[in-house]
Amino acid sequence: MMRNRLRVLRAEREWSQTVLAEQLAVSRQTVNAIETRKYDPALPLAFKISRLFEMPIEEIFDPDGQ
Repeated sequence: MMRNRLRVLRAEREWSQTVLAEQLAVSRQTVNAIETRKYDPALPLAFKISRLFEMPIEEIFDPDGQ
């Protein structure tokens, strides 16, 4: 699974998992699964996350992260 900065980015904005999930049109459980590295998002969702945080995908997700 990829390491990601989603939890940190969300916390910086003081968003709950529910608020982020609503903005991404996914469930809160999906946000939790991505944050806990139980699920890697599909490319369309990764792009949506990237656009929402106004950051390149590779600054949010690290495919080489262990």
